[in-house]
Amino acid sequence: MSVKIVYFAWVRERIGKTEETLEPPVDIITVADLAGWLAGRGEEYAYAFENPQIVRAAIDHEHVKPDTAITGAREIAFFPPMTGG
Repeated sequence: MSVKIVYFAWVRERIGKTEETLEPPVDIITVADLAGWLAGRGEEYAYAFENPQIVRAAIDHEHVKPDTAITGAREIAFFPPMTGG
């Protein structure tokens, strides 16, 4: 399954990419699994996901929790917490 991964704000800055299309292994089921797998892809990814509980995600433009399945996702975005004001 090929999926577009998009990075925003300091997640993007740490990874050094705005987006990429990847094919995660079949055992990557949830957003949390994906973040963990990405963290193992290199130093820049490990830095971006060093504190995974604060990184937020959206699947196909809808905010999701870490335990959300990624099956069928066309786009998964990762971004830092947002603040209002």
